[in-house]
Amino acid sequence: MNFSDLGRVGSIEALYEGTSFKPFAPLADKAPKDRIPVTCGKLLLEGTDFNLVYFPLKHLGYKAVTIAAGQLYAALAHPESLDVTLGVSAKLDFPQIKELWDGMAAAAKEHGFQRLGLDLVPSQNGLAISMAAGGWKEKLQAARRLEPKSKDLLCISGPLGAAYLGLSLLEEGARKYDKDRTQPDLERYKMIVGAYLKPEISSAVLDHLKEGEIVPSASYLVDRGLGDALKQVVRDTGLGAKVYADKIPFEGNTFELGKKLDIDPVSAALNGGEDFRLLFVVPILKMDDFRHNLPTFDIIGHLALPEVGAVMVLPEGVELPVKD
Repeated sequence: MNFSDLGRVGSIEALYEGTSFKPFAPLADKAPKDRIPVTCGKLLLEGTDFNLVYFPLKHLGYKAVTIAAGQLYAALAHPESLDVTLGVSAKLDFPQIKELWDGMAAAAKEHGFQRLGLDLVPSQNGLAISMAAGGWKEKLQAARRLEPKSKDLLCISGPLGAAYLGLSLLEEGARKYDKDRTQPDLERYKMIVGAYLKPEISSAVLDHLKEGEIVPSASYLVDRGLGDALKQVVRDTGLGAKVYADKIPFEGNTFELGKKLDIDPVSAALNGGEDFRLLFVVPILKMDDFRHNLPTFDIIGHLALPEVGAVMVLPEGVELPVKD
């Protein structure tokens, strides 16, 4: 099959075959009275956000939808609908887009999206993925959110820095392949490479919060590095934020690969981006409940007085300001 034979509508209908979603499904008319609608969007561009030389299309589709779901989770919202527009260049035909779409449909099902829309448009500058996601959060939960306070805990959903190191390793492998056509050996670092190619966020995170009667006083998606997220915390709460370097979680082999690539893993965690982890500010009185209901999260720091700003605390006690 190819686009020239199928046409736009025929291509869209063919892409939906074998998925649990229906093409051209209408949006719901209105949300229930006990829910607050939440929307977010994301644009991914070939050459800027991904490189198809080493990025499997199915992984790319999965990652794109995971990012959209992560934005909703960071707003404490349950995924509901996702509208995707694919800008398709002439170098990609139907089988390649089918592979991409299969990854998107798999992730959409995993994260509980009830509606998945698709449009196809031509692109002169490579593949583009535009997403508009919608979800909802409970009004009662929003009403229970407390004002952030000094000593509230900073909790992260998984290891940091691996995505940047994985990307760096893939780019080094691509350069070597262009030079002498040798394939890089990625097996030893597959978890780190996977952190970049196929990040994962638990679809049960909001359920676990509800079970523990935990409402974060602030929440963020770490997509541009921990340092950027800490700056957002300080800006939004009007408080300071301290993160302890020896509390930041790292993937196995991270420091070994960092030494090989001459990249400091702590710097990668602060500035690397694309880890797509959830950062929750949790009231300190809910610490035990949080540990019990979300054991995969790590407590990496806490809020502080406003004059502290955003700082990284080294093991020897030195506090370094987190810079933009």
